[in-house]
Order: sequence, then C-alpha cells, then structure tokens
Amino acid sequence: MRRLFGSVRARATLGAVLVVAVALVAAGAAVLLSLRSNLIDQAGTQAERAARNVAADLSGGTPYTGLELDDDDEPVQVVDEHDTLVAATEHLERISGTGIAEVRPQPPAGGAGGTSASGDPDDSDDDTAGDDESVLEPGEIADDVGLTNGSATIDGESADYRFAAVDVEVPGKGTLTVYAGASLNPEQSAVGTAQTVMLVGFPLLLGVVAAVTWLVTRRALRPVEGIRAEMAAITASEDLARRVPVPDTHDEVARLARTTNETLAALETSVERQRRFVADASHELRSPIASLRTQLEVAAAHPELLDLDGAVEDTVRLQHLAADLLLLARLDAGERGAGARVELAALARERAAGRTGVTVRADAVEVTGSRGQLERVLDNLLDNAGRHARSAVVVTVRRDGDRNAVVEVGDDGDGVPAGDRERIFERFVRLDEARARDDGGAGLGLAIARDVAARHGGTLTVRDAPTGGALFELRLPIA
Repeated sequence: MRRLFGSVRARATLGAVLVVAVALVAAGAAVLLSLRSNLIDQAGTQAERAARNVAADLSGGTPYTGLELDDDDEPVQVVDEHDTLVAATEHLERISGTGIAEVRPQPPAGGAGGTSASGDPDDSDDDTAGDDESVLEPGEIADDVGLTNGSATIDGESADYRFAAVDVEVPGKGTLTVYAGASLNPEQSAVGTAQTVMLVGFPLLLGVVAAVTWLVTRRALRPVEGIRAEMAAITASEDLARRVPVPDTHDEVARLARTTNETLAALETSVERQRRFVADASHELRSPIASLRTQLEVAAAHPELLDLDGAVEDTVRLQHLAADLLLLARLDAGERGAGARVELAALARERAAGRTGVTVRADAVEVTGSRGQLERVLDNLLDNAGRHARSAVVVTVRRDGDRNAVVEVGDDGDGVPAGDRERIFERFVRLDEARARDDGGAGLGLAIARDVAARHGGTLTVRDAPTGGALFELRLPIA
C-alpha cells in the first residue's frame, strides 16, 4: 500500500476521489431525504383531500351505503364516535396504521340511520345538543388533520399508505372520523429509482474524477520530474555550473526551479571559494615552511650560519597564518558570536593601547557578540591602518541613531583606490605584495574582519578619510 501511494500523483488522485466521494454521498443523501419528504407530503395532501371529500359527503347527508369509496382503489374507513367501523372500501382485506383493524362495517351503535336503541330518533340529537364539550357544530368538518403511515391490502394487493384522519360532525350520527389513504408506492419507486441512478452514476463519476486528476497531476508534475532528472545528472557529473530547467509559468513549480538554480549558484560559488581558499592557503603556507626548512637545514650543516631571528619570524608568521585559516574555517562553518554584551569604547581603548600614533575618540555603546572575534576585527583594522598610515591613526566609536553602533578607523596614508574598495576584502588579496609579505601579511585580515562583521549582523566598508587616507567603517546593531 505504501508503494502504491508513494507518489504525489497517486496521493493527489486518492485525495480528490475521497473528497468527491464524501461530497457525493452527502449530496445524494440530502437529495434522497428531500425527495422522500416531498413525496410523503404529497401523499399526505392527497390522502387529506380524499378524506375531506368523504367527510363532505357525510356532512351533506349521504348515507353510508351511498358513499363512493371504491373509485380510486384507495383504503377508506369511516368510524363513529364509539370506534365502530361504519363504512369502508369494499375490497379492503387488511389495514394497519389507522387504529381500527376491522375491515367490515358494523351496524351503528344507535341503529341504522342514526335511530337510538329505544326507537326515538331524536335521542341522539338530544344527547349531542346537551354535550357542552362538543367541539364541532352540526355539519362542520374539522380543520385539523392527523397523518400516519401504515399499510393495507385491497383485493389481494398489499401496499404502504399515508393515512389522513379528518373529523366531521354529522347530524343524527354524531362525530365521525374518516380515514383515507394515499399509496406510498410512487414515493418508494421514485426514491428507489433515484438511489439506483446514484449507485450507478457515483462510481462512474468517481472514475472520471480519478482519471482527470491523474492526468492533470501528471501534467502539472512533469516540470518537477525534469528538475529531479537534471538534479540527478548534476549530482552524477558534479558539474555545479549546470542549471535545472525553469518552466515558462508563474506557479510554484517555476519558483521552485528558480530557487533551485539560485541554490546551485550559491553552492557553486561556495565550492569555488573553497577551492581557491585551499589553493591560496597551500601557496601561503608553502613559503614560510620552505623558508623555515631552509634555515634549519643550513643550521644543521653550518651551525654558525643559523639565523635564529629569521627562523622565529617565519615561525610566528606561520602561526598567525594558521590561526587566520582556522578562524576562516570556523566562520565558513557558520560560527556566530557567543551573544555576550561587549562595550565597544572600552574594547577600542584596550586594543589601541601601546600602539604608536593611535588616537581614540569613543562614546559608550554596547553590542552583542563574541568579544574575541570583535577584538580580532579591531586588531586587523588597526594593523592595516598602522601599515599604511604616515603618522596618525584615529579610532572613533559612536552611536548612529537608536539601532547602530559605528566604529571608524582612519589613517592619513594614500587611501584605497575606488576600484579596489571591494577587492581588498577578498581573501589573499594584497594591493602591495612586496610590503605585505615583508610585514608578514597574507591578505586575510580584512577578509576576516568583514566575515566577522557579517556574522554579527553588521557591515564593513571603506571610503576616503578626512585626512586623505582610508577610513574603514564597521557598523553593528546596538545591544
């Protein structure tokens, strides 16, 4: 079962069929109930009409034997106030639902024609006239009607009926109740026909829904299959320069394809960056290691020629480079600040202490992040400014509005050409190769500073300083 419905297309088809099936069952049940109710109401109306016709005949003085009860082959009973059946359909064999099970009329309790047992034809009228609780006037037909369901057998044919009971006050006969039935067979036949149509039509309709959903879903998911196939090919070939096809639509699949291509582009950039990083790191490590090895080999052969200071410088340079590479690796792995509160003014004064020609102008402002990483940013900016300044470096810490803290490090050197102001933040980039190597720089300081700023939700940019040199501006969100 899991394999059968393992695709989106199969699940979508199943879901559509289930939803339509539930809707059809609910609608079909409502239609059948409504149809049955309407037909029963119609049968009740027909039965009431028949009962009132008989009651009108009785009210007009028609004798029991003169009633026309067999015209429509519908069951009719006339019952007097003593629950005695006084008239009924001629071929009535069985009846239920009226409360009177008899099917053969009996003589009235007061004799034929309403004469009492004492022979006084006026006794019944006197009793009726003296009944203060009589509801109906002589000759009046009750407005109320009672409706019940039952069955009857007429001339050997049984059927279900809707019975209507109507009271009529007949002079000389008292209050009579007329029961007339209307067959429910047309209602049952209509409901059965509708039910049969639904039982036949519903599976066909569900089959059509399933087929249409299957085809539409297959067409809608065709671009997704193209994206999947291209992604599989990219994975197999390891060629991140390839892109998945973008359908010429404006739906979710097109947005998925565009997002996938953006992800592939970011992945390609990241992989290329890592490759360059590994190549540049290998190149940068090769020089101090080769220099240190050469000095040690010379010292081993000629101890008197050992350049101890040079060996120490190469070792320190190698140590700094390894530390920078490890920090960049942690930043690339997504390392973020520890979330501690750092006071930038105090940190700027601390990192500037002991440096020649550095002036600090700082206002108290706090940010959230890693104190160690922010120290590295300030050290790198101060080292860079110290290498390029002629005589002075100015560090400014200030608040910019209610959201940003700004740290500016400016020098009075030659500045940074406009075309190189983004390039200097790339890894292993040095505008002055010879001097950078002599000072032990590997072109990683500014790259590390910008990466740390980005990890703290800030930015690092460079522009011209008022003194003519370069002004590096670090912006961080206030704690």
